[in-house]
Amino acid sequence: MKNTFRVVLASLGFALIMSAFAASKDPNISAIKARQGDMYIRAHNLGPLVAMAKGKMPYDSALAAQLAGNLKLLLDLDTSRDWPAGSDNKAYPDKTAALPKIWTTYPEIGEYAKEYAKSVNELNEAAGESLEALQAKIGAVGESCKACHDEYEAEHHH
Repeated sequence: MKNTFRVVLASLGFALIMSAFAASKDPNISAIKARQGDMYIRAHNLGPLVAMAKGKMPYDSALAAQLAGNLKLLLDLDTSRDWPAGSDNKAYPDKTAALPKIWTTYPEIGEYAKEYAKSVNELNEAAGESLEALQAKIGAVGESCKACHDEYEAEHHH
């Protein structure tokens, strides 16, 4: 089952990237679409976990474990090609909210990725155990997402 999921995930990722590449001859547009697809897949898996934690949908240990496992698998995705210099909101204001400082604060920005990975790994260990275990770990994932987006995404800057 896990290998089947990986094949499906890889195929989906390949299809998303190929459709993004085919849609634009500009490699930066392709990269922007790829990273937006990556964020969408992460949100798609995180959303039901948050809903379970908040009591907006019934807790399902198997589903919680699967969704947290998906998030953990996504940690292995090498997204470095999705962030080429010059693919920020100044160059592509209608396409992305990524602030230019993403490319000028390396390696500091990597600390956000480390916090996210830590929180996802902890969530993966707990999500299928119980609702209480899920609730204890889900907040850290959301906080790590929010911290990076607050700092590096244009919509969060006033």
